[in-house]
Amino acid sequence: MIGFIGEYESTVDTKGRFLLPSGFKKQLPEGESVLFVLNRGFEKCLTLYPIQSWNPLFEQISNLNDFDPKVREFRRYFLNGATQIELDSAGRLLLPKSLAEYAGLGKDIVLASAMNKIEIWDKKTYQQFFDSITPDDFSNLANEVMNKKIEKPNS
Repeated sequence: MIGFIGEYESTVDTKGRFLLPSGFKKQLPEGESVLFVLNRGFEKCLTLYPIQSWNPLFEQISNLNDFDPKVREFRRYFLNGATQIELDSAGRLLLPKSLAEYAGLGKDIVLASAMNKIEIWDKKTYQQFFDSITPDDFSNLANEVMNKKIEKPNS
């Protein structure tokens, strides 16, 4: 299983490409594909999934009940804009214009680890997100989230 650690800044060129930071490249499994799926994030950011992380998620979504209107609504929203991309020979990824506009990405971006995927944020938006949270807010959030019991699936 892939697990990313780190936060890196990058810049988007005039053609909409950015260099995948070497810190993240080193965390990809050796000899594995450099294929990714880029998708809208839950917040105003993009989510970059290595194909090894995307495939199990896509399979899980594919197995949901088609007869449930909430499932159809979720699928439409979640999969809308999902785009397969790959590193070019220079180690860059191309941002589709519609996705870059959705996330409000400017020239300066931040790539941040999000467990088995990478979030791509406009640098100013990312800074504002963290500026809006006080240490006490974070402490309370951590307490709330980390004290929830993890439900294990039935074996």
